Amino acid sequence: MSEALTLGAPSAAPETGRRTGIQAVQSVSARRALTWLRRNYGLVVAGVILLLVLGWAAVPGVFASGDPLHGIPAQKLRGPSAEHWFGTDNLGRDLYTRMVHGAGLSLSATVFAVLLGLVIGSLVGLVAGTAGGAVDSVIMRVTDVLLSIPDLLVSLALITVLGMGTRNVALAVGISLIARFARVMRGEVLRVRRAPYVEAAFAAGVRWPVVLFRHVLRNAYGPVAALAVIDFGMAVLFVASLSFLGYGAVPPTPEWGSLVSEGRNFLATAWWLTTLPGLVIIALVLATQRIARALHKDNAR
Repeated sequence: MSEALTLGAPSAAPETGRRTGIQAVQSVSARRALTWLRRNYGLVVAGVILLLVLGWAAVPGVFASGDPLHGIPAQKLRGPSAEHWFGTDNLGRDLYTRMVHGAGLSLSATVFAVLLGLVIGSLVGLVAGTAGGAVDSVIMRVTDVLLSIPDLLVSLALITVLGMGTRNVALAVGISLIARFARVMRGEVLRVRRAPYVEAAFAAGVRWPVVLFRHVLRNAYGPVAALAVIDFGMAVLFVASLSFLGYGAVPPTPEWGSLVSEGRNFLATAWWLTTLPGLVIIALVLATQRIARALHKDNAR
């Protein structure tokens, strides 16, 4: 019996050592995770806000199962409570439900506007930075003129030509963002184009479209991507502003800007109708700005 115990002891020691090593690694990983969370608390909160709002847009029925278009007149203008988190409007409709269901329309317009500005602006900046000479001068002078005009004013001018509707709002905002992306992309292309690996690719006889997309664009998109995140927050404000002015969706379709507009007539008696939707918009804009700063720091490294 003693021999059996003696023989079993050496096998138990390595097992205990492995467990101790695994626990030590887990402890170190946990400490690193807690340290990272303490240093990036704002970034984590921003990510949670962004994911929550994206969840509203993707699956609104999961977050608010009520009807955003119909309410109970007997419950009109009730303040925030456990039953109605954001209160009710003048028709008894739950404001939180309308915010959740309005996120899809507002964010889809925002995403379309940013993608439009990103794709067209990046292509314009890529062509200007690569071609150089007269082509670059003409494109940049037009870009300078557009940048000298406030983006919201450009959007207003375009929406008066295009007409009302969420689709036209998204198109107008997207066109107003093209010049910003073109300027940043052109600067990055000029920086990357002088890199040794680009000159080596040209010297090796690689065709210029291949060099353009495989080497130049691949190494110039970082700051443009960070700008896209920043402009996402700005586009949210522009879309909400145009909707606030009545150029967006036709009531009673919920849209963030129109919800703020509908509540301004009840500021004295129902402050939540404008304050809470406005705070949601502000929180989303600040969250995107925080994420954009983190992306910019990573690109700077």
